[in-house]
Amino acid sequence: MFVINSNIENEIVINKSRFICLLIKVNNEAFINKYLDEIKNTYKDATHYCYSYIIGNTKRFNDDGEPGGTAGMPILNVLENNELTNILCVVVRYFGGIKLGAGGLVRAYTNAVTSCLANVKLNKLIDGKNLTIKFNYDKVKYIDNILKDVKIINKTFDNEIIYSFDISNDSYNQIISNLENNTNDINIIDNIKIEEI
Repeated sequence: MFVINSNIENEIVINKSRFICLLIKVNNEAFINKYLDEIKNTYKDATHYCYSYIIGNTKRFNDDGEPGGTAGMPILNVLENNELTNILCVVVRYFGGIKLGAGGLVRAYTNAVTSCLANVKLNKLIDGKNLTIKFNYDKVKYIDNILKDVKIINKTFDNEIIYSFDISNDSYNQIISNLENNTNDINIIDNIKIEEI
C-alpha cells in the first residue's frame, strides 16, 4: 500500500467543464466532513463535489448529483488501482455547458484523478512499530546518535526526555538493543504500518 507524500491540487478542462482534483492525506474518518466543508467553502460556486476515500479497510464514495456510478466510483477505482490508503480525493466540477454523457463523465473523473496523481510523490507503507522512550538528560547525545536516521515524531522535555518515533521491523532489533541499556522506559506499539521515506 502507498500514501501520498503531501496534499496536492490539479485542474484539467474537458469540454469547457473544469475538474479540480484535490488529494488529501487523512488518517481518521472523523476529519472527512471537515475537509469537505473547507473545499465547498473554497469552491463555493461549483456544480459538484464528488469524492472517494480509503482509510484502512474503509472505502466510501459519493457522486454528489452526477449520474450514479459516473464520478465517485471512478475516483475510487483510480485510488484502488494505485494501491492508495489514508487518502481523500475530491473532484470539484464547474459545469461548462456541454453534457459529457455517462461514459464521458467516467473518463473525465478518471482523468482528473490520474492527472493529479502524476504530480505527487508516493510513500510505501511497510510493517513497523511505534516506540516511546524516556531517558535522562545526560543520555541525549547518545540517544540522538542512535536515532540519527529515524524521524522523531514528538519530543518532550520535562523531568525526563520523551521521544516518540516509528521504525521499520527491519531496523527494530538493532535500534532496540542500543536503546535498552540507555533508557528508563520503552513503550512499544507493535504491528503498525509506517511510511518508508
